[in-house]
Amino acid sequence: FADMDGVKIPPHDGPILSVVDMHTGGEPLRVIVSGYPEVKGESVLAKRRYVRENLDHLRRVLMFEPRGHYDMYGALVVQSELSDAHLGVLFMHNEGYSTMCGHAVIALGRFAVDYGLIEAPQSPETQVNIHCPCGLVKAFVEYCNGRAGKVRFHSVPAFAFAIDVAVSVPGYGEVLVDIGYGGAFYAIVSAETFGVDVKTSRTRDLVDIATAVSNAVKSQVELHHPTSPDLAFLYGTILTDGKDTFSQEPTANVCVFADAQVDRSPTGSGVTARIALQYYKGLIQLNETRTFQSGATGSLFTGRAVEETKCGDFKAVVVEVAGHAHYTGIASFVLENDDSLKDGFLLK
Repeated sequence: FADMDGVKIPPHDGPILSVVDMHTGGEPLRVIVSGYPEVKGESVLAKRRYVRENLDHLRRVLMFEPRGHYDMYGALVVQSELSDAHLGVLFMHNEGYSTMCGHAVIALGRFAVDYGLIEAPQSPETQVNIHCPCGLVKAFVEYCNGRAGKVRFHSVPAFAFAIDVAVSVPGYGEVLVDIGYGGAFYAIVSAETFGVDVKTSRTRDLVDIATAVSNAVKSQVELHHPTSPDLAFLYGTILTDGKDTFSQEPTANVCVFADAQVDRSPTGSGVTARIALQYYKGLIQLNETRTFQSGATGSLFTGRAVEETKCGDFKAVVVEVAGHAHYTGIASFVLENDDSLKDGFLLK
């Protein structure tokens, strides 16, 4: 049968996996719209566990080569148990399933409006409530002349978990890092500590350093989250230009997460964690808007702390992150049973 404006679907065995491809600041998002079996579970977190235990082969099919690549990122839209959520979402990448993803929320806000998940969108801005595994995130989507535009979102409570934690990093000795939570936990440290620059150094060098930091933190620091043990893991390391004090000038960073995966964008949950740390240290005040730049692509997000709150015993802030997402295309993927590489592979 035909799909995608008359392009014939090739011979195949099993499901047709249809996707809408987007990017936010250069970071890809493959939104899976059909082809998955029923995702079981009473909650979004339970659904996250279910896909990890029962449907992980489909993550590999869509994220890995030959249909994806090492740094592909995906979102599976699911039902939420929350009455005020417009949609639930599961995030996926080369290693597994994240709890929060800001670049994906920005893209999904626009996708939800453009693809009819929101009834009667309002101008100049439409609210889209997205239930992420870390909690409910509220996105606000510019809407004009039938088309969605820029998106801002309000994070789950973000907080400084620890400041100046000493970890032993092989090849670099004892290094002081901050650990912030922005829907996921990140180790955050100035690239200057390692004699590199987030804008000009080779990506491979930045990846090696960030991975070494992540491994050190994972082995030497015990993380905990006040509301859910499912959230208590280090997602990655963010190397920064060290410009944490508030300024009108952008501050650049590179985020390396999951299995040495490089974020092309400034990283939405990373911006959230950095703002939370800057606020905790008194380097930024409520409603001071900071611009964050990707050291990889130069793309920009803005971030600001909009409200003080609590997360368990942690003093926390709600952070607003804003950016632009764009569409790159649609695809329908198939599998052939006699294809020895049908399940996907990665080159490191």
